[in-house]
Amino acid sequence: MLLAKSSIAAKIFSLLVFLQAALIVTGGAVRLTGSGLGCPTWPECTPGSYTPVPHQTEEQLHAWIEFGNRLLTFVLLFCAAAALIIAIRTSKKSATKRRIRLLAALQVLGIFGQGILGGITVLTDLNPIPVAGHFLLSIFLIAGAISLRYEMIGIIKQTPSGLIAALMPILIWLTLLVLIAGTIVTGSGPHAGDEKAKRFGFDPRSVSWFHADLVIMLLVLTSILWLFIRQTNALLLAKKMQIFLLILLAQGLVGYVQYATGLPELIVGFHLLGATLVWGSAWTVIKVSGSGFKLRKVK
Repeated sequence: MLLAKSSIAAKIFSLLVFLQAALIVTGGAVRLTGSGLGCPTWPECTPGSYTPVPHQTEEQLHAWIEFGNRLLTFVLLFCAAAALIIAIRTSKKSATKRRIRLLAALQVLGIFGQGILGGITVLTDLNPIPVAGHFLLSIFLIAGAISLRYEMIGIIKQTPSGLIAALMPILIWLTLLVLIAGTIVTGSGPHAGDEKAKRFGFDPRSVSWFHADLVIMLLVLTSILWLFIRQTNALLLAKKMQIFLLILLAQGLVGYVQYATGLPELIVGFHLLGATLVWGSAWTVIKVSGSGFKLRKVK
């Protein structure tokens, strides 16, 4: 532990996690309000101006919603830069100095990557491929921010063994596949962000059911792991797994409701927030268990 959890410096890393997650939600708000091309060019908002102007072709509300999302990226960049400076200064004598500095540097580089992806998204009229890439990059940046925070404030690990240890990497891979499938569903349905936006062209019903099948698989695996872990002394890990299971169940319910009610914008927004919480909770489980993406054999 390099920082006290209650210190101001530690709160910078908590803020970084929050802002990375918030960027997904605000990006979703841009899409759901049809404001994806509220600023029709990049890096300018409209030709000749980096901010919305009173008489531009796009509606003012759409322009300011999109511009507000761009502004959040700058707030996030300043937070990541502050985190990088703190990480460099406090990790000088740490045995994990290289890992800490790499995680912090990747946050800054990832945000620049988001800016470039955002530009490609706008300049391709919201093509679903860079839109999906935008979301997935955010997912990995959230994982990196959570990892960095734990490196700075410390974490209690309860590393399982045997079958549980072998199933943990499968859990995080399956969670990632669920999210990737979710981007395909999103890119095949309505709420593209603009009427001119291209779609993937897949049958929305078919990809929705495929996505739902993956969610069911994840629910079954999570339930099995939770029951197994409860039989061990890893109380913290069991608690984190239970939280993940509850978030996953709530997310599944919201997903079913949005599908059954014709994808109303508000419920879709909650589903996007839920996806962010699912990933953050899953990655926390992985960190507490000392696991990762590397598949393991049962020992």
